[in-house]
Amino acid sequence: MPGTFEPLPGGGAAVALDDVEISIIRSLAAQLLELIGPGPAEDASADPLAELFADGPSEPPADPVLRRLFPDAYTDPARFPDTAEQAEEAKAYSSEFRRYTENDLRAGKREDALAVIRSLDELTIGGGGGDGDGAGDDGAGGGVLKLTPERSVQWLRTLNDIRLAIASRLDITDEEDSDILYRLPDTDERKPLVMAYLWLGGLQESLVETLMPQ
Repeated sequence: MPGTFEPLPGGGAAVALDDVEISIIRSLAAQLLELIGPGPAEDASADPLAELFADGPSEPPADPVLRRLFPDAYTDPARFPDTAEQAEEAKAYSSEFRRYTENDLRAGKREDALAVIRSLDELTIGGGGGDGDGAGDDGAGGGVLKLTPERSVQWLRTLNDIRLAIASRLDITDEEDSDILYRLPDTDERKPLVMAYLWLGGLQESLVETLMPQ
């Protein structure tokens, strides 16, 4: 899967994707959406002020993947040393911060993942083409995905979230863990997930480079 993002004149990024690559990214983005959970219910208040002050959860998620996506805010060991008193203080700060921010964080991640899926849907049906908002160039075998600067940032955030989720499933916590992945035998059942993790890392890195000032 050699495709990497390249900058577009005037901003944005483009990458050639085949049908398999499109299917993999779309499936992973859909799984991320399912993991994050649905948005507000249909009978939720339409008052934006009420939504602004709606309380979110105060405890970390039980799922380790969600804990990686929505970590505690106050975990700096320099500010909160490993003592019982400081640990309780950090927990209280984290709970309060989570209560007022997690709903918005989830909404943002949902919006980003949906933008990725919509971009890929536009590509596969051959829609658009002229506005650089996720349109493809040709039909069979995939096409060239073209992203505006804004949608490029949404893609970058979602690629990062997907890789964090995969890293959690693979128990990757540091660079040494990543190095081990390259040496896994083909018979290892984790191999397909590892290949996706490494490939998405290359895509993410190339997309970052397109967003850097030239």
